[in-house]
Parts: sequence; structure tokens; C-alpha cells
Amino acid sequence: SDHIRTHEQTTAAERQTTFNDMIKIALESVLLGDKE
Repeated sequence: SDHIRTHEQTTAAERQTTFNDMIKIALESVLLGDKE
């Protein structure tokens, strides 16, 4: 995946790791939002 402005590339492993991190953040946000 290329960055639109800088054209930096990420490896498949980096994409998988960051995608997993984003999923965790999203799920935690949903779970914490339900407690309020």
C-alpha cells in the first residue's frame, strides 16, 4: 500500500499489524461506548 502524498510503501506484515491494531481500537471504542 502506498501513501498518497509521500509514496511510502508498507510491507504486507506492516499492513496486517496496523489493520489489526485499528480493529482492536474500533472494537474497544464500541465496547467502552456501551458502558456509558
